[in-house]
Amino acid sequence: MEDLNREFIAQSIGRLDENTSKIEKCLMDIKDGEIWERPNESSNSFGNIILHLCGNITQYIISSLGNTEDKRKRDEEFNVTGGYTKMELSEKLSNVVSQAKNIIRDLDIDDLLRVRSVQGFKLTGMGIILHVVEHYSYHTGQIAFWVKLLRNKDLGFYKDQDLNKKNKPD
Repeated sequence: MEDLNREFIAQSIGRLDENTSKIEKCLMDIKDGEIWERPNESSNSFGNIILHLCGNITQYIISSLGNTEDKRKRDEEFNVTGGYTKMELSEKLSNVVSQAKNIIRDLDIDDLLRVRSVQGFKLTGMGIILHVVEHYSYHTGQIAFWVKLLRNKDLGFYKDQDLNKKNKPD
C-alpha cells in the first residue's frame, strides 16, 4: 500500500510540475500589458486565472491538507484588474505550487484517506489532490488556448516527444 501511496503522490506532483512549466512558457509569450486583458466580459484575464489557481491550491492543499486557516476570498481573484506583472504572478504561482508539493510529499495513507470539508465539499485527501491537479490542468489549457489565439503559434509543449508512437503490449 505504501508503494501505491508514493506513486500517487509522485504522479500528482509530476502533473503539477508539468502544468507549471506550461504556464511559465505561456507567460513568456505574452506581454505585461496583456496580462490583465480579457477577451470578453465572460472570460478572465491571464492574471485572474493565475490568482484563481493560487487561491484554489491554497484553499484545497495548503489550508486543508496543510491544516492552516482558510483565508481565501475567491471573488477577489476574478475582480483584480492589475497590480501584478507577469513575473510577479509567475513567482506567486511557483511559490504556492512549491508549498503545495511539500505538503503533498509528506502525506501518508491515513492523510490520503481522511475525509475533509473543503469549499463545502466532502473529499478525501486523495480527492483533494485529484481536484487540484484536474483544476490546474483545466486552467492551464485555457491559458495555452488563449496564447495560441494571440500568437498563432504552436507552443511546443511536446516538441521533443513523438506523439505518434503506438502503444506496445507489456
